[in-house]
Amino acid sequence: MTTPAARTTPFVAEASPAKEVPSKELTDVAVMIGGQGGDGTLTVSDQLGRYFRKRGLHVYSCRNVLSRIRGGHADASVRACRAPTAAMKPEVDLLLAFDEEAIEIGLAELASDGLVMYDSTSFQSKVPNSFGFPFAMTAGSQLGRPIYKNTIAYGAISVLMGFDPVVARSVLEEKFGKRGGEALEKNLKAFELGRAAALERPELARRWTVLDGDAHGWVLTTGNQAAALGFVVGGGRFFAGYPITPATEIMEYLARYLPAFHGVVRQAEDELAAVNMIIGAAYAGARVMTSTSGPGLSLMTEGIGHAATAEIPIVVADCQRVGPSTGEPTRHEQSDLSHLANLGHGEYPRFILAPGTVDDCFHMTADALNLAERWRLPVILLLDQALCQNTVTTKPFEMTGVAVDRSNFLTSGDVANLPKYAAYQLSENGRSPYAPPGTPGVLAQITGNEHNEMGHVSVNPVNRVKMMRKRMEKMVHARNELPGPHLFGDASARVGLIGYGSTFGPIREAQAELAEGGVPTRFYQARTLFPVPVDTLGKFLDEVDVAYVVEHNYTGQFARLIREALPHHHAKLRSILKYDGFSFRSPEIVRVLRGGPA
Repeated sequence: MTTPAARTTPFVAEASPAKEVPSKELTDVAVMIGGQGGDGTLTVSDQLGRYFRKRGLHVYSCRNVLSRIRGGHADASVRACRAPTAAMKPEVDLLLAFDEEAIEIGLAELASDGLVMYDSTSFQSKVPNSFGFPFAMTAGSQLGRPIYKNTIAYGAISVLMGFDPVVARSVLEEKFGKRGGEALEKNLKAFELGRAAALERPELARRWTVLDGDAHGWVLTTGNQAAALGFVVGGGRFFAGYPITPATEIMEYLARYLPAFHGVVRQAEDELAAVNMIIGAAYAGARVMTSTSGPGLSLMTEGIGHAATAEIPIVVADCQRVGPSTGEPTRHEQSDLSHLANLGHGEYPRFILAPGTVDDCFHMTADALNLAERWRLPVILLLDQALCQNTVTTKPFEMTGVAVDRSNFLTSGDVANLPKYAAYQLSENGRSPYAPPGTPGVLAQITGNEHNEMGHVSVNPVNRVKMMRKRMEKMVHARNELPGPHLFGDASARVGLIGYGSTFGPIREAQAELAEGGVPTRFYQARTLFPVPVDTLGKFLDEVDVAYVVEHNYTGQFARLIREALPHHHAKLRSILKYDGFSFRSPEIVRVLRGGPA
């Protein structure tokens, strides 16, 4: 129920001083915006992120939304700092709450000296250092629609943080200018309403000053967008998929941009159709990819096995979320690794690559296309919800470093010089050159049945042994071509950290905090997970006394793979696990290394 005070008081402060507070300079600031789905929490986060980027700051933003169109709690957090970051700040400085539930949930994230700004349209907060303003009521009465409350709040925050009003307005002009005059006009008016209200409060105006950074020219992007761009630049020209959280943005991005490069995007009726579509396109000679998440991956399993046996090169981006079954579609986890390492019935080769940054997502997607074609097998890009959907600033991707290697494809001239063309020609390293159908002089059978060199179905036991070895030993001969680890920290440290995917950011911040406290560490960022990189990982483990494997699952899936591949290092391995649907924050890692509970 709306109280009389909420209707008549434009700004309400609880436990706030009555005089102007000196401005505090911030080099690292985090804001959390909470409310109900549809309140515009992501809109505020996006507006703040765009402003911070314009000021040359490094930005990282994440979201916590339910799997529904509208309603239910939703929040978004945005961090801006002068140093590069790929993780959320452990505590937020400002909580913007559009309802009471957002305050209840967000207080656990709020720093001890943090502030709360809330919509006092329907309630009054008793939390210390909280400032109320009837955002929704003002938006409804002044602009005709309560939804503009999010831009009013952006205006108020811009005063609190001492934003340059011209730059802050330009964010709205760029975002809403293409939507027509009315949308831009009302958002600009909403912005000014928020600014005017905040300027009336001396204890709120310019409470903080967020210092500029030097990341000018950097871009805001996500892992999904980076992977899609890597597919285009890497020569990918056919994509088929079915919408599924958190993978859908890859298909949406490609649907927008791939046709300009004479590529094709198809939304299939389901995941079974999607994987079979890319198998057909790859058989015809195209570079292909699909993207999915856990439930869709289960449906694709048989098709991926068929591609491996038929030696048809495909790339599958698995954007992990909480499982099993439908699980929690919008939440974060890394629990598909065991399934992928043992994908399907029977035995066949596959590479599992794990980007850890958006730059990795771009370059490793292009690399995956090369590896799939060179070795004629499935390559899995193992992503996770945080890496896929969280927004981060990055340098523009270096296009000149991307090579499109199609040397495994035979031309008609190559075929003419062969005594015979064998689609599954035996070789010492398991690789067989390939000529797509339609190449003059090529007559070959491609099949998922066991077959001989010519592709003819065979159950001969001698042939079976030869073909199994040909396929499986690809994982041995390809080791030196797979993405190697990135190593960070003190090369002489006896305490090691091992991680993959989006654990990269929290581990790096934990390392910095530990180093300040006199605890040196070294970090092995694994970028190839399967086959387990025994050479580099074995060397890393040889040089440490203990190694903590940081991952988002219950059973320590990567640690189990490492123990299986390097059993003599079993005693050195420890697990730091998180499986509540949310990403690690650095204190959770630091606490364990300092002797606290895992």
